[in-house]
This record gives sequence, C-alpha cells and structure tokens, in this order.
Amino acid sequence: MSVIDHGRRLIRVETTHIATLVPVRSVLVCLALVVVIIGAGLFATTIGAYEISFDAVIRAIVDPASDPDVRQVVTEWRLPRVLFAVLCGAALALAGGIFQSLTRNPLGSPDIIGFGVGAQFGVTLTMLVLGLNTYLFKAAGALVGGLLTALLVAVLANRHTMSSFRLIIVGIGVSAGLGSLTSWILISVSVEQAMMAATWGAGSLASLGFDQLLPAATAFVVFALLARPLRRSLPVLEMGDDAAMALGVRPGRTRLVAMVVGVALVALVTAAAGPISFIALAAPQIAQRLTRSNTPMGLAPVMLTGAALVVVSDAVAQLLAVPVGVVTLSVGGIYLTCLLAAQFVRRT
Repeated sequence: MSVIDHGRRLIRVETTHIATLVPVRSVLVCLALVVVIIGAGLFATTIGAYEISFDAVIRAIVDPASDPDVRQVVTEWRLPRVLFAVLCGAALALAGGIFQSLTRNPLGSPDIIGFGVGAQFGVTLTMLVLGLNTYLFKAAGALVGGLLTALLVAVLANRHTMSSFRLIIVGIGVSAGLGSLTSWILISVSVEQAMMAATWGAGSLASLGFDQLLPAATAFVVFALLARPLRRSLPVLEMGDDAAMALGVRPGRTRLVAMVVGVALVALVTAAAGPISFIALAAPQIAQRLTRSNTPMGLAPVMLTGAALVVVSDAVAQLLAVPVGVVTLSVGGIYLTCLLAAQFVRRT
C-alpha cells in the first residue's frame, strides 16, 4: 500500500486479486461517517421510556454478564432498530445513487420518479386488498409494484430516446396517480385497516426486530453485490450510449440491471419500514460533495451517508416521538427546495 499524488492524494491498494486506487479524502469521509453512525446509534439506544446511560448501553453490548434487564432492552429492542436504520439508509442511498447516475440528474431518485410510490402502492394492495401482512408478502408486493411502475414510466417517457427530464416529469405524474389510488384504497377499507396502513405509510422503524432484520440484511447483501459492477459501468454510461458501447458497456443490459437492483433496494426498505422519503434523493448528492467525486456511484461513501442520515433522523424522531419518515420528509422537503432553487439559478 502506498500514497500517490495525482492532483489529489490516492492510496494504492494491491493484492493478489485486486489492484485499485482509493482517494484519501473518501477514506477520511467514510471514517467520519462511521463515527457519526456509531455515536448516533449509541445515543438512540439510550432514548426511551426506560432511560439507560451510555456506560450501561456499552456494557450491555459487550458484557454478557451485565444487568439482564438492561441487556434485554438494549440488545433485543433498541439495537435491532439502530441496525435497521443503518440498513435502510444504506439501501435507499445506494438506490438513489443508481437512479441519479442512470438519469444523469440529481433529481432522478426513486422519491421523485415515482418508483418509491409504486412500491408503497404494491404494499398497500398486499396489506389491505389481499390481506397479506407478513414481511415476505409485503416485500413481494413492493417489488412488483415498483417494477411495474418503473416499466410504466419507462414506456411513457420513451420517445425514440429517453431524456432524464422527460423521465422525471412522467415519473412525477405517475407518482401522483398512484398516490391518488392509494388514498382511494385507504378510504375504502375499515378504520382499523386504514389506521394500520397510515401508521406504516408514515415510515417507522419501531417494532422491528431481528426476525425482520436477518432476511432484509441477506437480501441487501445480494443486491449490493449485484450493484457493485454498476459502480464502473454507470459512470461510463453517463457519457452517452455511443461512448459506453465503444468502451465495452452494453447500455440496454446495464439500464435493465440498474433499474431492477434500484427498485429492489427501495422495495426492501418499503416492505419493512414503510416509505422513508428523500434519503435516496439527498444521500448521493451529499456524499458526492463530501468526497468531491464526479459521480454519485461511490458505493461506500454513498451507503454510509445514507446510513448516517437515517440513524440521526431516527434518533431525532424518537426525541420528538414521531415516525422517522416525518423527520426525513421535513428535512428532505427543505433540501429539495434548495436543490431546485440552485438548478434554476444555474440555468439562468
């Protein structure tokens, strides 16, 4: 391992299987984000009706002989929620990076294009119409809903060539239509069912345990491995189809794989915690600015940024006694307004 300076400091990592250059700034950013995640996660485990100090939390995690009551609260109730926040943030951020790179637009996230709303609509149908309320059925409903929405948006936006602007505009329209259908379903069922769906629809990490975490983590690892080759192919695709084909990238297959993986990541989170808005929109752009990268597809910084945003947002949500989706929606709305204003100023 050695440090090389090519205008910016790089670490050369070379083994028998891999050889790569890693920017020093990206490593420092990732380390800082890990510290934020650990600090916010430990703070989140101290919050609740049963107050626990930092020292007691750490002892409960590392010492099997610690107070059994405190250990049960920390390891069985609160720690899974923190781990789920990390998982959801990483999955949403990775999905956002995929779609923003695919559309070559910072607004090209599942929240804006409508894929997240499609996944939410699929879960709503599964829960309220089909009466299937287990995690696997909700995950299947979210995946089918998201993929069908992606197909519909792609078909409607495709006129000889698919521009990112047309894709976003069509996605906003499809999202509005699906939102109306979701509202119609909610007012057509009983009050108890509507309240259950509304609570889920606010986006909450409460009541999630290891039973849901283990299958979700397994699925996330699979999708993250599938997304790894996209880290190289999507930035090439941003240069245009002709340039991509000249460099050995197949545009059609790359777009299809990226679309399926991105929607699957959104479905994974939506099925477990409900829609957690704007993480997919904000995390890739924040990571790109922190690392000074030219693409939102830096996997480790993007996923750690998303994880940090959700962990911090969930800690704030617990302090305010509201679902985490309310916090991310409030902060994300401000971020979206600033992003739109910045793009307007840049164009004028």
